[in-house]
Amino acid sequence: MSESRYGGEKVLVVKRSLFDQLGAFNGFQPDSGTYFDTLLAAENNFFLDRELAEDDPSHKQIIPYCVFVHQGRILHYTRGGSGGEARLHAKGSIGIGGHVNLSDTDAKDGHLGASTYHAGVDREIREELAFDGDFKHRVIGLINDDSNDVGKVHLGIVHLVEFTADEPNVRSNEDSITDLEFRSVEELSSDAFPLESWSQLTLDARSQWG
Repeated sequence: MSESRYGGEKVLVVKRSLFDQLGAFNGFQPDSGTYFDTLLAAENNFFLDRELAEDDPSHKQIIPYCVFVHQGRILHYTRGGSGGEARLHAKGSIGIGGHVNLSDTDAKDGHLGASTYHAGVDREIREELAFDGDFKHRVIGLINDDSNDVGKVHLGIVHLVEFTADEPNVRSNEDSITDLEFRSVEELSSDAFPLESWSQLTLDARSQWG
């Protein structure tokens, strides 16, 4: 048997049928709690071998997708070649995040509750970025894009992350996050900054962030 592309990594998933029952959509969907509360109810999610999940559209891998803002500007970066998703390398992005791994959580019985999920997002933010001061974050919606192979097997939970320091001095802790810079909405909406699909969909829905 050939070695797994992902070394046996286990990632958090929900059944696509549950997403369909809640009301499947394409694009950005603001969420007052209905989607999030159901998806992060421990009985509705579980961990699946990523080798299987990446090619199985009957499941959706849950991806925290954190958008960082400071004084009205949005953090933009380029995905470096060392990132885990080869299909997104060299893409511009306003969302930082990744798979929720079994090895990185305190999940009980192979399921994850909302409080453990939020703690994992806090930890992920501090692992991905270095910055001065603190931050606060909240879920503002979900992102889905079934138009491509990456999107068909992933579902993003979009977090708006706000820095508390006047000058957060944000730096990357990962080779996969390069060219970090806060940019205006006008800049990011121009042809000079082509974005990966999730970022473009999220930016286009800025009026719905709440």
